Amino acid sequence: MQTQLKAYQDRVNQALENLFQQLCEQQPNIPSRLIEATRYATLNNGKRLRPALIYAMGEALQIPLSHLDSAACAIELIHSYSLVHDDLPAMDDDDLRRGQPTCHIQYDEATAILVGDAQQTLAFQILSEDPFISDSHKIKLIQQLSQASGPSGMIGGQMIDIQSEGLLPELSHLKTMHQMKTGALIKAALLMGACQSQEYSKLADHISVFG
Repeated sequence: MQTQLKAYQDRVNQALENLFQQLCEQQPNIPSRLIEATRYATLNNGKRLRPALIYAMGEALQIPLSHLDSAACAIELIHSYSLVHDDLPAMDDDDLRRGQPTCHIQYDEATAILVGDAQQTLAFQILSEDPFISDSHKIKLIQQLSQASGPSGMIGGQMIDIQSEGLLPELSHLKTMHQMKTGALIKAALLMGACQSQEYSKLADHISVFG
């Protein structure tokens, strides 16, 4: 399992490296500081568990890994953006992330906000531009990721977390927060991995995280 996880981690890391290289080559008008800071915040020794779930599910359903790279990168960009914004002084106010200075410490607060914005929009851009995926599957992937990361998912869960600060929430309240803040993206990873398979509809009805 560790060997397979390492292979998935290496694959998505390389795909993310390629993404930033292409951005530098194809869109030279992007400010270099923004590219540098976004790369810093994304390629930060993360565990890459969500991309690994996409690859594992897709591979189990015999979907070529090359058809899963954009989804793997997209979900990691969304996860990374959430961490960049969570670390900001107005949120958790953290100075370190995985043993390294957080984005707003390494650069500055305004840059960190723009980095998170850039990561989020890049996620949907790469899904919409993937040459290996049909338009119908692109729409489904974008729907899955936007729903899981939006107000009814990760962002809503973060709001509940902020409102619960200093309080002892009820178990049901805590469960809802984790379902939205963490579980929604994990479920999305599994569904995004299965999106291009005929088994998708069956799996969508049975996958539950923190249920």
